[in-house]
Amino acid sequence: MDHEHFMKKALEQAQNALDAGEFPVGCVLVHQNRVLATGSRKGTAGQYPNEIEHAEMMALRQLADMGIAATTMGIDLYTTMEPCLMCLGAMMLSGIRKVVYAYEDVMGGGTRCDLSKMTPLYKNNGITIVRYILRQESLALFKTFFNNPENSYWQNSLLARYTLQQ
Repeated sequence: MDHEHFMKKALEQAQNALDAGEFPVGCVLVHQNRVLATGSRKGTAGQYPNEIEHAEMMALRQLADMGIAATTMGIDLYTTMEPCLMCLGAMMLSGIRKVVYAYEDVMGGGTRCDLSKMTPLYKNNGITIVRYILRQESLALFKTFFNNPENSYWQNSLLARYTLQQ
């Protein structure tokens, strides 16, 4: 697999989110070197942000709407930011076996959890995590987002401070 090629596709989705005033996270689901589904973050612009429409969840929803079950296919997920616990759990339950991400989420990333201490449904799933593919390109999108005073989502948070200090 060409991790950089598919991360560039995820970065395109993140750029689409940023262009729409949303938090710049993008995601692609890949099977046998072919993009099956994509997602970009929604629900962060405006007065009442939500924590449901994450890029990874949008891509998984698109896959489900296509009638494709990831559990039997060996689908890899590429995302521009380390997945949160909600998304990581959904990936594991959906059968994703490899997660490739660009930028670490120091505030809410879930991939560094000790899965060996989880219940069998999660600890025995065999997920592989590949970190920091095109990290700088993803970081640049997050810096652009946090430097824009019109974007209020996670402003002045640990993640914003960490991002802007780099």
